[in-house]
Amino acid sequence: MPSLDDTTRGRILFGGDYNPEQWPEEVWPDDVRLMRAASVNSVTVGVFSWAKLEPRPGAREFAWLDRLMDLLHEHGIGVVLATPTSAPPPWLGRLHPETLPRDENGQVEWWGSRQHFAHSSAVYRKYAAAITEDLAARYAHHPALTMWHINNEYCTYDWGDEAAVAFRRWLRAKYSSLHALNSAWGSAFWGQIHDSWAEILPPRRAHYMKNPAQVLDFKRFTSDSWLECFRAERDIVTAHTPHLPVTTNFMPLWSGQDAWEWAAHEDVVSVDLYPDPRDPLGAQQGAMVQDMTRSQAGGGPWMLMEQAAGPVNWRGVNHPKPRGLNRLWSWQAVARGADAVCYFQWRQSRQGAEKFHSGMLSHAGERGRTFQEVKELGAEFAAVGPEVAGTRLTAEVAVLHDWPSWWASQQEGRPSCLVDHAEVLRAWHRALWEANTPVDFAHPEHDLTPYRLVVVPHLYLLTDTAIDNLLAYVRDGGTLVCGFLTAVADADDRVRPGGMDARLRALFGIRTVHEWWPLEAGESVDCGEFTGTLWSEELQADDDAKTVAAYRGGELDGLPAVLRHDRAWYLSTLPEPEALRELLARVAAEAGVRPSLAGLPRGVEAVRRGDLLFLLHHGLPRGRERVTVPLPGRHLDLLTGTTAEGAIVLGRHGVAVLRRAADDDRGPAPDPRHSSPHPGDDT
Repeated sequence: MPSLDDTTRGRILFGGDYNPEQWPEEVWPDDVRLMRAASVNSVTVGVFSWAKLEPRPGAREFAWLDRLMDLLHEHGIGVVLATPTSAPPPWLGRLHPETLPRDENGQVEWWGSRQHFAHSSAVYRKYAAAITEDLAARYAHHPALTMWHINNEYCTYDWGDEAAVAFRRWLRAKYSSLHALNSAWGSAFWGQIHDSWAEILPPRRAHYMKNPAQVLDFKRFTSDSWLECFRAERDIVTAHTPHLPVTTNFMPLWSGQDAWEWAAHEDVVSVDLYPDPRDPLGAQQGAMVQDMTRSQAGGGPWMLMEQAAGPVNWRGVNHPKPRGLNRLWSWQAVARGADAVCYFQWRQSRQGAEKFHSGMLSHAGERGRTFQEVKELGAEFAAVGPEVAGTRLTAEVAVLHDWPSWWASQQEGRPSCLVDHAEVLRAWHRALWEANTPVDFAHPEHDLTPYRLVVVPHLYLLTDTAIDNLLAYVRDGGTLVCGFLTAVADADDRVRPGGMDARLRALFGIRTVHEWWPLEAGESVDCGEFTGTLWSEELQADDDAKTVAAYRGGELDGLPAVLRHDRAWYLSTLPEPEALRELLARVAAEAGVRPSLAGLPRGVEAVRRGDLLFLLHHGLPRGRERVTVPLPGRHLDLLTGTTAEGAIVLGRHGVAVLRRAADDDRGPAPDPRHSSPHPGDDT
């Protein structure tokens, strides 16, 4: 099976989306000249080129792409060739309106933008397969070709008639009978029992709340239908080039795709990542997505397919990146396992919807700050890449995440619309990130035995298999920390007796869940040593469970906010950030987990990848320009060629890539996660 290693060949891929069809061909030589100057070694070509390649049905105009591929190869630049199927040409929608998606109200989404395709449309799939087949046949043996990129950011929902037929077919395969479907959907509620498959529709606009089980299955179906489209094109290109890896780009922590399922069908897992440069926790958002993407890649190298060299164009106010931030966040991706760092796009567009979205080469040209910073970063990757590429990051903590649970937790009639799965997940990851504790993400049914600690921020829906997995993990000596509103429902979104699975109640020492007490925006609860937010619960604990923190005052006075039963912990509220960080650090230490590096100043991130230690200064709190970071032993900074012993000074947005100095006679560098019984002893 081909992998990213086959393309990188011991280096970091550096480049981005290249859309030369937007420019006169006379510009191309200047493009490759500047790419060489910036150490660009890979570009993605053809993402939105369907109308250029097939200007009318059945026509093929490949000559321009032939010349482009040859030019890139002549200058040593590899090509990730995209199938152009995310942006069908206008003629397809005009001649075949059934290929256009319909929204929940039955309204057609017309051509003129992108992603305007109905994923269940047989006609769309036929034309997509045809252009993919011809593209693969023509360029299979071109020396510039290094990887395939299928479609782009799959995200098109469709509630149309053809989707309805496909949805019924999917449901028949899952349930076999209407009786089983009606039982799974709880169709007896509101008297919506289905007597014929023809009565089943996508969850279109309804007078009042939709059936949440139907909505959940429609989201499962949509993710699977997109995956069918991806696999069809993947199989075509693989038949022509079985030696080349295939990818498609995920959007960061996006709810639409079950990325655990998708990643199993990709050779390379890639993601697009655009943290807000004005967000003081933008680096943590980036780290979370990077950890998740690496985990979807099985812990191996992954690809940052898109990021912005400067401002984007889709926020209300689009701020540029301060000096050094692009470099910092790019190195953060490498520290967390990326072997490819790319951008949307190479040259900033002069026309179209994204002309104010930055490029590696901005409107300011080659003398502009953006390009100069890109050029410096490319040179660093070229120099240090061979020491980094192919190495791995090891984590002893797993954070559990599941897309169907996310989908089910967002239903209309839930206890609190303020409980957002992604934000709760981010809060828990932030606590571990700020403690410099490396984490993987895992599916709740994955093998959890490699981890000393497993945390479950919020999984409203858990299958019986997942629950058995958690029970076995703790029984075999693992430590489990679980957040509120977890294991409330089974795989069909059926509330479990008692409001929480009985086996997990016993595991956590919970006798009864009397009531859920969601909190209003800005409301909090006093938990003694900390303040709880967002949620609280009226729990009765077993006699052998220990109340670590109790509510003070109000209806829940004296009841457990944090409950411990041997190695299983349960949090019935969301502690404020500092309290959650301290609590998880305490539990992690008891489980034998240590941070990447102890004694770090606030705002400095430390990551160990292979034998290298990455230090990243995020400038928090704002205004802190320089920090001194303690180091165990003598290290060589691969970026500057200088050595540091005992400490290193980092400027704001500073980066250091450290290797234990060869002339250090004190032996291998100690790993502070295991070298002392308490965090901080190493420094």
